[in-house]
Amino acid sequence: MIARASFIKAVMLILVLVLSSSSGWAQKPKKGSSLKNVELCNGSDRVSPEARIDGCTAFIDAGEGAVNGFVVAYNNRGNAYSAKADYERAIKDFVEATRLDPNYAKAFNNLGVAYLRTGARDLAIGAFEEALKLKPNYGAAFANRAAAYLQGNVYDRAARDYDEAIRLDPKLEAVRSGRCWTRAVLGALQAALEDCDIALRSGANNAATYDSRALINLKMGQFSAAMDDYNSALRFAPRLASALYGRGIARFKLGDTDGGRSDIEAARRIDAGIDEAFVRYGVPVTGLPSRDSTLLQVLTNP
Repeated sequence: MIARASFIKAVMLILVLVLSSSSGWAQKPKKGSSLKNVELCNGSDRVSPEARIDGCTAFIDAGEGAVNGFVVAYNNRGNAYSAKADYERAIKDFVEATRLDPNYAKAFNNLGVAYLRTGARDLAIGAFEEALKLKPNYGAAFANRAAAYLQGNVYDRAARDYDEAIRLDPKLEAVRSGRCWTRAVLGALQAALEDCDIALRSGANNAATYDSRALINLKMGQFSAAMDDYNSALRFAPRLASALYGRGIARFKLGDTDGGRSDIEAARRIDAGIDEAFVRYGVPVTGLPSRDSTLLQVLTNP
């Protein structure tokens, strides 16, 4: 099943994990194998997650160096485990990093990301809030907390956090895709469209961003433009339920009743809650048929 929530996880959390660099080590490691382990642990030369894990583990197991070095090693190994989707080990490492240094905002941020990717939204929000207590101007933590609120359909809180993230760090253009979706749901359609266009120009060519812009066009009554964007989203993710359902509405509004019915029924097979989701997104639907109905009537408010 590919529902909208899976893309929120995959796309809206692009920037969140923060790797600590060699500047975080309290003292220079010894020469030889220790230095090599530090380089691997820092992700030097774009090493694989496995090599980063090995380097960090070797440094930790050696038991040499100051506390700050171990904090960085646990944080970086947690990031490597996250890159492998091994969130259980990642969470353990981030927790250890925060235990060794309760003032380490990066580790709290990364812990929140790992929690969020396991579906533990409340724990994730708590971790992001700890990061923000320690570093009130932490743009990535605001963006991540926004994604957590977005997953919980708390759109007003998500919008405020996205606003703050972009205010603090305008270079975080990837979060504009998340704010685009949030604004689209809330009905701030022109502002949402601007965010999506910026995200697409910056290279965020993915199913979620096209799906977001398609929703805007659908709510604006621009059904041909919505069709184009839903088609683009489905090229990236052919089983994205929200794109199939939205395209079905657009097709129906453009007079393609059979195509619209086919898309809507396909979306329902993928996500049984898709009808309720679109009502929540602010696209009123009425008269939708049961699976054996021969009539289809969809009303949208441009």
